[in-house]
Amino acid sequence: MLSSWFSRVGSVIPRGFSRHYILGLLREQELTGKEIIDKAIYQSEGKWKPSPGLIYPMLGRLLEEGLIDETDNGRYKTTNKGLDIAGDLESVHKMLQKQIDVMLRVGSVGKFMARDLLDRVFTIGSTLSSNLDRMTEQEREKYREFLLTELRKMDEQPQRTQRIPVE
Repeated sequence: MLSSWFSRVGSVIPRGFSRHYILGLLREQELTGKEIIDKAIYQSEGKWKPSPGLIYPMLGRLLEEGLIDETDNGRYKTTNKGLDIAGDLESVHKMLQKQIDVMLRVGSVGKFMARDLLDRVFTIGSTLSSNLDRMTEQEREKYREFLLTELRKMDEQPQRTQRIPVE
């Protein structure tokens, strides 16, 4: 998962990625800060080695925002609010991945466009994920409705197969 992402983007970690990554991990299971660091190193095959100076302050912010809780045994777990935001981020990711897959199928021009779009999407996605908790309920609902509408459009659109010219 993480290693395939690193193979596409190199060692550059976009702003907001660690926040998204931590929420995703804690969505799956309760972990300590050290376990989060160890998982990141393992999943990235050593390409990303987040420091305690990155992870622990981020955990503190997530606690303050009510997205995670600390358990009695020093592990962190995602709250219902955190699960909602992680679910929103996952929906965005799936929608964008489908669009990128289509672009990659259209040939070399599509690949160039897809790579350019990926760079832009990571920037936009990071900005959104960093600000979801600051949105009003009305803004979040409008954003959620937009994402759901786009996902429905993609699900309703018939799959097109790539045509190979016959010589």
